[in-house]
Amino acid sequence: MTFDEKYYNIGFLDQLSYKNTIVHRLDPRAKVIITLLFLFTVISFPKYEIVALLPFFLYPVLLMTLGEIPFMFIFKKVVFVSPFAVFIGIFNPLLDSGQVSIFHGFMISAGWFSFFSILIKFTLTVSTALLLIATTSFPNVCHALRQLGLPSLFVSQLLFLYRYIFVLMEETMRIVRARNMRSYEKRGHGIRVFVRIIGILFLRTVERAERIYFAMLSRGFQGDMPTLKRFHFSRGDLGFAVFFIVFLFIFRFYPATEILGRFVQGVFS
Repeated sequence: MTFDEKYYNIGFLDQLSYKNTIVHRLDPRAKVIITLLFLFTVISFPKYEIVALLPFFLYPVLLMTLGEIPFMFIFKKVVFVSPFAVFIGIFNPLLDSGQVSIFHGFMISAGWFSFFSILIKFTLTVSTALLLIATTSFPNVCHALRQLGLPSLFVSQLLFLYRYIFVLMEETMRIVRARNMRSYEKRGHGIRVFVRIIGILFLRTVERAERIYFAMLSRGFQGDMPTLKRFHFSRGDLGFAVFFIVFLFIFRFYPATEILGRFVQGVFS
């Protein structure tokens, strides 16, 4: 994949947020609140818990289905950053040597349970965060956080970070294209050229940041990012929030999976 393709691949997540589906039309504040509650609920489970986490896949699956978000796009994003979670938990089977019986005396290391629990929590949290951006857009998420009471300085920093990632990538894309036009075969691909590219990129970004900052000051920037969009919390938004709050509460504080398993076992026995 070329650098241009990677650039437009990142921008595709932002393009998905401008669809007109039932999930996209929900109030961003409701989606932010439910996403935060979802993340804290998933993280709060004990390190050996696996089965109780499985029902929580219902939330990202519903968002992908109702929001018409491509499954493979989210799946590739999660797989791309999964080595971090694998690296964190890969040594658990060695460090946690306790034995657990799972089926008719078959023993397995307790570290494997904690390892798979980390992977499941990672998949749930990362996919849900990506789906929040894909169904809301990052600027709307930031404006929702501002209306929920977060400091304006924090929200402005988030907006700047997101917006100028694309500016930085555009500058990088221009430099890479210029390098490719002036190089033949393997020329221009050494470490010296790479170091020079980094230096040029740093100088260009500093100069452009100064120009952007002075332009913002000339337009009355005072530390906050105003928006003309006004959010309206409707009955549908309230129903969405209440439904998933009840869902999270039941599957976190009640052994719903055990009750369901016993019910299924009783039916088939």
